[in-house]
Amino acid sequence: MAHWLAGKAPDDGITSHIQRFDPRFWTINFPRPMMASVVTTAADGLRVDAVFYRRDDLAGLIWESEDRHDHVLLRYETARDYRQCGLKFRWRSSGIRALDAVDGPTLTIEGRDADGVARSWYVRLWNYAVGTPADAVITIDFGTVMGGFLLPDEGEAVFAGDIDRMFVSLVPEDFAVAGGNLAAPVEAWVEMSEIACTGAGAVIALADTIVPPHALEIASGYDDSYHLTPARLLRNALRLGYRGAITHYVGMSHYFRLEPLGDGHYVSLAGGVVNVAAAAWHRDFAVKAKALDYDVIWSLSYELFDAHCWNDWKQRAWDGAPALTGWVPPSTLLSPAHGGAMAYLRQVAVAFVGYAIESGLAVKFQVGEPWWWTMPDGRPCLYDAAAVAAFGGALVEIATVRGALDGAQTALLDAAGAVLAASTADLAAAVKTVAPGAETHLLAYLPTILDPRAPEAKRANLPVAWAAPAFDVLQLEDYDWAATGEAGATARGVAAAQARLGYPVERQDYLSGFVLQPEDRAQWAAIDAAAEAARARGVRRAIVWALPQVMRDGFVHFDSDGDRDRDRDMTGFDDVLFPLALGRDAEVATEQATTVLASAGGHESRNAAWAEARTHYDVGPGVRSEGDIAALVAFFRARMGPARGFRLRDPFDWQASDVLIGTGDGARMRFALVKRYGEVTRRITRPVAGSVRVNVGGVATSAFTLEPGGWITLDVPPSAGVAVRATCEFDVAVRFAEDRLTVSRATFMAGVAASVPLVEVREA
Repeated sequence: MAHWLAGKAPDDGITSHIQRFDPRFWTINFPRPMMASVVTTAADGLRVDAVFYRRDDLAGLIWESEDRHDHVLLRYETARDYRQCGLKFRWRSSGIRALDAVDGPTLTIEGRDADGVARSWYVRLWNYAVGTPADAVITIDFGTVMGGFLLPDEGEAVFAGDIDRMFVSLVPEDFAVAGGNLAAPVEAWVEMSEIACTGAGAVIALADTIVPPHALEIASGYDDSYHLTPARLLRNALRLGYRGAITHYVGMSHYFRLEPLGDGHYVSLAGGVVNVAAAAWHRDFAVKAKALDYDVIWSLSYELFDAHCWNDWKQRAWDGAPALTGWVPPSTLLSPAHGGAMAYLRQVAVAFVGYAIESGLAVKFQVGEPWWWTMPDGRPCLYDAAAVAAFGGALVEIATVRGALDGAQTALLDAAGAVLAASTADLAAAVKTVAPGAETHLLAYLPTILDPRAPEAKRANLPVAWAAPAFDVLQLEDYDWAATGEAGATARGVAAAQARLGYPVERQDYLSGFVLQPEDRAQWAAIDAAAEAARARGVRRAIVWALPQVMRDGFVHFDSDGDRDRDRDMTGFDDVLFPLALGRDAEVATEQATTVLASAGGHESRNAAWAEARTHYDVGPGVRSEGDIAALVAFFRARMGPARGFRLRDPFDWQASDVLIGTGDGARMRFALVKRYGEVTRRITRPVAGSVRVNVGGVATSAFTLEPGGWITLDVPPSAGVAVRATCEFDVAVRFAEDRLTVSRATFMAGVAASVPLVEVREA
């Protein structure tokens, strides 16, 4: 296992070159409710598809001088000076305001003027066009280009020497700043072909790192990458070494068609299933993925953008409150009991696998995280009108799923699980109707489904009707655990899911991730380790969730398969104990690093450079025979001298008794083993297996897992203010202090090792 969080491309890394305005690297942006996408149509061409719902809708087709989207090892160079560049392309459009109209396509240029003052210029494309308002060749010389509507009377010189970005604005033909709904949704498109950049600044460098192919696979999501071209997204996946299948979440907020009602817009099947922008993007994605020899697993969840969801489709709590996620703005969860909502999902699924069929991809479909939502306070959302009707006489109130439930309440959860399982079976069957050989997947999110605070929740959200062979593949995800390194929680969750549903490990996939915020990018180490642990379990696929975050944070994985010995060398520690008899008589010296400054008057100022002491040992006094010498030499050789660390039992300090290791907050489950010396705390990273005892609030518990590095993970988070204490025996991580080991024979059958120094190794 190896990974790297790249901060920048290496100075001596692989570099190629691209022409400025390369179609792959344009992006698109727009306000809700409209939708738009951009795809490449040729090496010098792109196409935008859009659907407008309001008169004030506006999409921007964007070129940025600084690449903020690609992985840091794959970005094009930042180049803000365009003064020696020219841009020429053919423009064709339909459904948008024409080139010659007021508010027609305008190139907005954002940057700074010659004095460094931030400002924008507005270049009317029609002023540089030859042809018709819907089909023209546009030629721009950035050294002489003028902003303004009418030239030369309203002309304003553009300073193109310090440009951040430029974008072409696209609006509906019936555009009005005042807004209001259009009479009907308007589908539109723009094609830019024969794109050419000329002049001294026409070519820019492109970082083109190639990571060797490895065994991890990748997931992606349309909601996080709708603004990029599929070609750009797939280039990142390929160059970063991901092969096999891409698990692609079609999202919950950008694929649907809408119809107006009052002041809002709601999902609709009018005119089709998937909006024209999402359809164009996914068709292109499927074709290009196929060309790169990827499979695609199409993932569809029960989650939908709340503002566009019909009210009677939403799961609801006992008091009628809708299920709302923590996203801003929020999404909601579709009720598995609502016939209309489920029929809609089935048509969406068929539409997306249709793109796979069109492109020649093998059909692989995932039902993604289907569940009954639980409010943050534990209230289950089982009480929408459709669910109430479905449950009939089984209906009772469950104030919270956390804690003990009575027979009627568990019966309701069982009924909810049966409804959920029936809905997922119908969804998979709909896919198999159009693709009889489709491979079906079920994705379960373990931290919620197997929340130890809600032991009965699995009746509703991990129903036994999902047991093998209901689906071809069981996919498990646990990013709350994986990202924080809670390997014990992962192991227990995977075992529980396997025991309940019966899928053998070779029919399981594991999704490892994800890092929500860029400031938490250090979590990638734990995510990479969780993916490798899944591979060691023998899962069919270990999948990194997800590509947009990989690109944002600079995460790189290097495969360790076949390199276990090299990985061993990189870790630098053998989890073995120094021969106890030799270490029992060790001499011990505890070291601090303290700077003492004495003033002229004799007063001292003391500064402790280390938060913890470092211990030195000499195990020479324990060597008393030729047998001891042989054991010592063998141990020294096996450790390659100082190269590799090992365990040593300190003869004077090897126990920690009833030590406070943390205080509960109602959510935290993971605590580090420590020993306290007054106000000084020492981390224990090498506890002795079988010696660890934990009590929570003064009550002994065995409901915990001891994880590598001296971490305790409790099965249930302690309540706020509850003390967590631990008792254990422990070893010290040490290494040989010198590259040479000198021994001599003093008498027959006796040996002397004058000095064998060891030094403590910092591990935390």
